[in-house]
Amino acid sequence: MEFQDVLRRRRMVRHFSDDPIEPEALERILHAALRTPSAGYSQGYELLVLTDSNDRSRFWASQPPRDGGGWAPQVRAAIERAPAVVVALASKEVYLERYARPDKGWVDRDESRWSVPYWYVDTGFLCLLMLLAAVDEGLGALLFGLIPACIPNLRAAFDIPDSYDPVGCVAIGHEDPSAPRRDLGSRRRSPAAIIHRGRW
Repeated sequence: MEFQDVLRRRRMVRHFSDDPIEPEALERILHAALRTPSAGYSQGYELLVLTDSNDRSRFWASQPPRDGGGWAPQVRAAIERAPAVVVALASKEVYLERYARPDKGWVDRDESRWSVPYWYVDTGFLCLLMLLAAVDEGLGALLFGLIPACIPNLRAAFDIPDSYDPVGCVAIGHEDPSAPRRDLGSRRRSPAAIIHRGRW
């Protein structure tokens, strides 16, 4: 698929079918994600890949239904059908350690030197590459966040070290062709409203 076609087709899919995805396709998506850039080539991200039905059940059990806002029960049920859930995690410590090395020179590991927390930025890039690679494989994908109060449940369920923070999750699978499609075109901001040339 041409890159411009991938960009045009990329959207958040919330209704998955029960159809399995080819393991080779998932491996290509994961390896594509690892091409993400990272500050100082720190690579302070890791992926928890959940494809076994028992693992996915434990994942969803660690994330109870959202109160107020969030997904309607039928939408959550449709998302839970995705045959793969990938949790993207970031380690601040990896970045602070990397930038304390002689070629960077920030020996004090002072977090205030960072204009933004690039450990989260880079992991966000990684998630975006998964979304794009899924489209290239003819699959649908959804990036979603976690309820903060439920993160300890997730850590306990999967032995996630405290040094890694879950940044987001990507559900991957075949889109349910019978599901209604949302038309968000009218809500898309125009390029002129977003792109500032020369000054704000």
